[in-house]
Amino acid sequence: MNPIFTRLRSRMAAILHDLAMIPVAWLGAYWLRFNLGSIPEPFLRHALYALPVVIVVQAGFFWYFGLYRGVWRFASLPDLVRITRAVLMGMVISAAVSFLLTRLQGIPRSVFPLYALLLGLLLGGPRLLYRWFKDHRLYAHTGKRVLIVGAGRAGEMMAREMLRAPEHSYEPVGFVDDEPTRRGCEIHGVRVLGRCEAIPDLVAGHGVEVIVVAMPSASARQMRRVVDLCAGAGVPVRTLPPMDAVVSGRAALHELREVSIEDLLGREPVSLDRLALREGLAGKIVLVTGGGGSIGSELCHQIARLGPAALVVLEQGEFNLYSVEMKLREQHPGLMLHVCLGDVTDQPAVEYVMARYRPDVVFHAAAYKHVPMLEGQAREAVRNNVLGTRVMALAAHKYGCSGFVLISTDKAVNPANVMGATKRTAEMICQGLARQSTTRFITVRFGNVLGSAGSVVPLFRKQIEAGGPVTVTHPEVTR
Repeated sequence: MNPIFTRLRSRMAAILHDLAMIPVAWLGAYWLRFNLGSIPEPFLRHALYALPVVIVVQAGFFWYFGLYRGVWRFASLPDLVRITRAVLMGMVISAAVSFLLTRLQGIPRSVFPLYALLLGLLLGGPRLLYRWFKDHRLYAHTGKRVLIVGAGRAGEMMAREMLRAPEHSYEPVGFVDDEPTRRGCEIHGVRVLGRCEAIPDLVAGHGVEVIVVAMPSASARQMRRVVDLCAGAGVPVRTLPPMDAVVSGRAALHELREVSIEDLLGREPVSLDRLALREGLAGKIVLVTGGGGSIGSELCHQIARLGPAALVVLEQGEFNLYSVEMKLREQHPGLMLHVCLGDVTDQPAVEYVMARYRPDVVFHAAAYKHVPMLEGQAREAVRNNVLGTRVMALAAHKYGCSGFVLISTDKAVNPANVMGATKRTAEMICQGLARQSTTRFITVRFGNVLGSAGSVVPLFRKQIEAGGPVTVTHPEVTR
């Protein structure tokens, strides 16, 4: 069925219902006024005489206060507030008009407040009843039984989302929360069953299949405690997407995710001066080398949010380049994006890219970084990390780039391995060029990039999923 027709039909049904409730409330007020008995004929005649005025006035306030912008399926407190305002204003103006026309002869004064009370109940009651019916009776919940950790605002939103949309295949069976005042309470009909320590017993007693941690403001210590308790229960643990992602539309509340390493580490994020970043990159052409790698791809996404005139991505891996291109075009449809398949050690290819796109700023993230592997591949490490940096830095100098940012590593400090030595050499090349160039050369030393390709976190995760063992590089190493 045409969605426009369906929407119009629903709106007309709501309008007709509300208009029909006006005479019911008006005559019901007389009925209450005369002690639930028959209405005397003179009063009934005056009531019917005033009824058209009441209908016209009240319908006007229904429209003015926007009663039909809301949807009965999601009726809530703001809808009840609009109904209350419309009914009260309708009562006041109807009384004023009736006074001007009839001096209220045959209309008892008590009828007006009784009318407002009845009409408010007749308008708000069906809306709330319809929502309750949709939320709790229309669908039989057959999804996975969920225990929600956290009975705060996020937990309430999660339970509401599960109840109103059973197609998400989750059925909340209870909450756990350490706040004593919440214990035994119900949220949307779902009971707070106890403290977090009771999670293993509750999982067994209620047939819980999934645990959802709804604690967006929890510290890393609290999160680790909850995850440890959930691990003892032997069921999967999920958590909510970040609230900023939900607000921006990049994620939906029901899109649960696994608890990540970042959730458990709880590192304090570094606050960036985004205004200064935007001023430095907005309206400029930016080139990112190694744009398909762990650091390079994240750089591309961060730069794309700052409004560059164009973003040029240079990457030697065909699949990595394709992947980052697809993600950038999906998430930033208005971005002027150019992707180039090439090697930073290929000087003619680099010269072609620089001459064609004339970047203002270059972020050089292309590098080999796997420390153990490069110990046996010193020639390739020097070729890519040292010569590649030299080619890119000279090209940035030649084509007058305003800035060149080298992504280096903390292993360049007193290097003790091939990878660290090559990156330290790359830094020295940039330092040497900085003395004779108008291009501003900047070096940023990264520590370990959590969860990056080739790092220890994905390796440990893969080993655990395969049933172990978890390996380390030396008997005295601890993780």
